[in-house]
Amino acid sequence: MAQQEKARLQQHKDGLADWQAWGPYLSERSWGTVREDYSADGSAWSFLTHEMARSKAYRWGEDGLAGFCDRYQLLCFSLALWNGADAILKERAFGLTSTEGNHGEDLKEYYFYLDSTPTHSYMRYLYKYPQAAYPYQRLIDENRSRGGKGPEFELLDTGIFDDDRYFDVFVEYAKAGTDDICIRIEAFNRGPDAAWLHLLPQLWFRNIWGWGEHRQREPLIERGPCGPGWISLLADETKTDGLRNLPFRYQLGPRRLYAQDDAAALFTDNESNLRHLYGEAADDGRRWVKDAFHRQIVDGEPACNPAGSGTKAGLHYHRFVEAGGSTVIRLRLTPALLADPLLDIDRIVAERLAEADEFYAAIHPANASADERLIQRQAFAGMMWSKQNYIFDVELWLKGDNPKAPPPESRKTIRNEHWNHLNSMRVLSMPDKWEYPWFAAWDLAFHTVAIALIDGQFAKEQLWFMLFEQFQHPNGQIPAYEWEFSDLNPPVHPWAVWRVYNMDRIRSGKGDREFLERCFQKLLINFAWWINKVDHNGNNIFEGGFLGLDNITLFDRSEKLPGDATLEQSDATGWMGFFCLVMMRIALELAKENRTYEWLASKFFQHYVYVGAAMKQMGGRDHNLWDEEDGFFYDVLQYPDGRFEKLRVRSLVGLIPLYAVERLDAHWIEQFSDFSSNVRWFLENRRDLVALCVNRTQHDDGNTLALTIVDLHQLRRILQRVADGNEFLSPFGLRSLSKWHAAHPFVLDHGEVRYEPAEAVSKIKGGNSNWRGPIWFPTTFLMIESLRKLATAYGDDIVIDSNDGRRWTIGEIAEELANGMISIFTRGADGRRPGYGTIDKFQHDPHWRDHLSFHEYFDGDTGAGLGASHQTGWTGLVASLIDEWRG
Repeated sequence: MAQQEKARLQQHKDGLADWQAWGPYLSERSWGTVREDYSADGSAWSFLTHEMARSKAYRWGEDGLAGFCDRYQLLCFSLALWNGADAILKERAFGLTSTEGNHGEDLKEYYFYLDSTPTHSYMRYLYKYPQAAYPYQRLIDENRSRGGKGPEFELLDTGIFDDDRYFDVFVEYAKAGTDDICIRIEAFNRGPDAAWLHLLPQLWFRNIWGWGEHRQREPLIERGPCGPGWISLLADETKTDGLRNLPFRYQLGPRRLYAQDDAAALFTDNESNLRHLYGEAADDGRRWVKDAFHRQIVDGEPACNPAGSGTKAGLHYHRFVEAGGSTVIRLRLTPALLADPLLDIDRIVAERLAEADEFYAAIHPANASADERLIQRQAFAGMMWSKQNYIFDVELWLKGDNPKAPPPESRKTIRNEHWNHLNSMRVLSMPDKWEYPWFAAWDLAFHTVAIALIDGQFAKEQLWFMLFEQFQHPNGQIPAYEWEFSDLNPPVHPWAVWRVYNMDRIRSGKGDREFLERCFQKLLINFAWWINKVDHNGNNIFEGGFLGLDNITLFDRSEKLPGDATLEQSDATGWMGFFCLVMMRIALELAKENRTYEWLASKFFQHYVYVGAAMKQMGGRDHNLWDEEDGFFYDVLQYPDGRFEKLRVRSLVGLIPLYAVERLDAHWIEQFSDFSSNVRWFLENRRDLVALCVNRTQHDDGNTLALTIVDLHQLRRILQRVADGNEFLSPFGLRSLSKWHAAHPFVLDHGEVRYEPAEAVSKIKGGNSNWRGPIWFPTTFLMIESLRKLATAYGDDIVIDSNDGRRWTIGEIAEELANGMISIFTRGADGRRPGYGTIDKFQHDPHWRDHLSFHEYFDGDTGAGLGASHQTGWTGLVASLIDEWRG
């Protein structure tokens, strides 16, 4: 039969059917975010806490368990639970704030994104809900007491899952049509005794009416028709003022939520409970408020509207679940009037699952094992579930909605004051919808590479959004991330554009030139911004900036250094060489149809040469970034009086220059007469420069120019360390800092850099991430790509004798890194997955062991997952590795 999901993607692309009009676009957390912060001091975590979240209406976006909504987040659906013991109705995920966690903010829940097609025609989610009272305070107290040392104290460590006294709550979504959504919720009692469970599917409107000087008209949810075995809720916003932030009228029209009839329908309003939040003096007289379901079900108050209407509604099911048994709830959200709405739900869910199986069977590479196919599919599921409607109008956020109640004046200069133009209501790919429920530009670039394997159109849209006028700054900068848009992330966007373009071209049979050309034009502006921003001396050596590697060096690189010193960075300069080569390659692709682009290709070739040469000769000064004695690139701290200090830290900082690599086959570039002529002139007349970063190689089919910042001698020296198990090569990928520094820390003044393979001891950038030893997927992925290009350029004749006594070709090092990263997730001969470390529940329990977490980074020695546990974004690159190395 025809592939239905593939057909849906084509219909969506052609504008014939809007299959992505509904999806998992709710965040897992909206409390504690920058958008909801209206404090005077910018302390977002304390302004709107988890305790306040159930009582305070959100301004910029909703959250919920297994959340689902329309693309502009007018109407939202999620699941709430109560076990009869918790002090809180479980409506949203809980975690520790940056001051509570042992290593910064940290999720303390177990939920899993198990499946999703690109159009969300089928989705599956799992939440593990304990049957005992949730230990909120114990998690806070124990982690605080550890003072940032040792591992996190996790929910499993509390013993709350002992004897399997918990519910596995599965939520499935299956679309009968573009806006006809079947929902199946099944809760399994994994414990030894029967237990009661309260399940509360919720339907509500995002509050868009209560923020300005004058309230807008409100939507309405009320009881709808009923029939044999079913009841319904009717949600309607047609009489409201609608969204103000769109250039067109957006309306859902009446929507019906059909459900089994053993539920009590509850109603309230999505309004803040000001009396509970701020005391009696703040009471605005509203009786029906956001936390009504919590107060009625958990506290036993008569908190819901007996009139049976409001802007928020719930269907309260109270089910008795036998030990080892399960209970099922079926619902359907649709605009249609149906006579027997629940009849076909199980059939539709089964059909959509079968279509998802068929779709992914065609995606999985032929040589992938069953376990690797499971890993790849769950990686894709995490990426699809991590889409979020990112709603943010920075200008309105800075000045406030209501002129009679403006935010404190001080907050306007705390962050993002120069980003008034940033205005979004788009669905974006998030790093993680709990710990990072905001976009991050360099994370997103990596997301798109994996996403392009299943939905090239969505991948291209994501890359374009960062370059669109409502995101990219007029000065050319791409916004970094919500906490501070003006921070610097590595310039990986051009690489992602080029890679996704080619992936889409290969899969569709035709390159999307319009996408490539449009992005290239905006990337030209971004390139100019980088040159003006971080090359203050005009010598093509780049300094300053965060550049995404948090605590990898002695100090916070986004802050001004003492004594007016500048940090001349190997990684920053390497990134810019990388940027130049990708832009050159894009320009040549565009030059196939428009010869004008040959001149831009020549410009970027020449600029690459200047950057590459500068790393080695530094404008005639008595130091450079390459250190011949150690065979490595280092940062240099340059003082105004001419003194300098090499920061002899062997880290990714010195490996990133390897990313700047490209091949130009002599016969291939002959089709570009102007470009090839300019290259020849440069080779002949600027030998002093090109000898440092352009290497000629001879193959059977002709000459090749290997554009690499490193020459063969330097490449061998660096790769001796990369392939050394006592330095960078871990059994699970590429360490971000050489293990050599465990016994030989680098010390300068009062600062120290030591190998830390797991959680960070250094608290630079808050301590949430660690780049002093752990393995990170994005940087290792780029290293693998670079090594493959180098292997193609130089062939297998180049043999690397690593310092630990092994011999490698360049391609073998790339393969070792790729297989090591895949092995983090695969079950080994001992039955264990390295990514789950020593957690026996995850390693052996049949209800846990195949539900994967995609961590932010991984222990440099053991491969155990660390940091954010749902960062499928760039860790989802494992799907790309499986695709490329198991084909």
